[in-house]
Amino acid sequence: MGCLGARGELTRLVKSTALADATTRLATGRSVIWQEAQALLQLGEHLGDSFEEAVEQIVATQGRIVVTGVGKSGHIGRKIAATFSATGTPAFFVHAGEAAHGDLGMLCSGDALLILSNSGASAELRPIILYAKRLGIPIIGVASKADSPLMWQAGIRIRLPLVREACPEQIAPTTTTTMMLALGDALAIAAMQARGVTRADLVQWHPGGAIGWRNQLVDQLLRRDAQLPLVTPETSMRDLVFEMTSTGKGVAGVVDAEGDLIGIVTDGDVRRAFDRVLTAVAGDIMTSDPYVVLSGTLIESVLELMKDAKITVVFVMDPARPRKPIGLVHIHDLAMAV
Repeated sequence: MGCLGARGELTRLVKSTALADATTRLATGRSVIWQEAQALLQLGEHLGDSFEEAVEQIVATQGRIVVTGVGKSGHIGRKIAATFSATGTPAFFVHAGEAAHGDLGMLCSGDALLILSNSGASAELRPIILYAKRLGIPIIGVASKADSPLMWQAGIRIRLPLVREACPEQIAPTTTTTMMLALGDALAIAAMQARGVTRADLVQWHPGGAIGWRNQLVDQLLRRDAQLPLVTPETSMRDLVFEMTSTGKGVAGVVDAEGDLIGIVTDGDVRRAFDRVLTAVAGDIMTSDPYVVLSGTLIESVLELMKDAKITVVFVMDPARPRKPIGLVHIHDLAMAV
């Protein structure tokens, strides 16, 4: 009995400790996010003329924006370079340490150099800074310390607010790298807007993945010709059902003598008219003025229409003749695409 009692007490102690640890972990997580959020607010308030100068330099650069850094700043730099390229500013990343071993040859006159370093004093930055100055490449420096080698050499200096890291030992870069990442996004989006980059431009640069598919044209998914179920108002219920089931989408468009869409019939309409199956025709049970989209509409826009209107099928019309159906798309086709 004593052993069982001791074991039960031990079990309760372990559970109590685990619960306390879980509470502590949750509190730590919230504290880290809160600290970094506060730092971002400070960064936003801190931006000034140097940010505007940096954006102007980025937009005016005829070559590429070369982003560099070491350590965690380097990892952030890779993402910033990718964001620049994805938003209309050609850019790439060069690791400052590798630059001194031959990668300096990647920099050319006409480029601009964006250097990230929290301390501004990383020794690995010296070779790339000297090389850039030799070529007359403009340098945009980002650091927390204004009185640092990087900021002495940079023509445009963006100083990050002095904040504590979320790391309790103040060793692992956390808050400072979050600020750098947000600053990179701010520079990229400000430059994108200054360049007049449009949605069509962004779609061209993002053809892959869900983003790419959602921004492709619905025409790529159309069911046409034999897969396009069309009937006339006089079509009998028997022939109507045959046409609807032949394409497997449970719908048929009703067209007039000129081939213009005047209504649709769904399998729900047929079920509701079952008591008239021997006498009714398509025109009797169709829904007039159905939702339609034009050829050339983005998949994303079609999806939004279907969700808002709570429909699963939409006919796609000829832009030159907006009432003439040229295809059909089902929400399942769109869902599979994205």
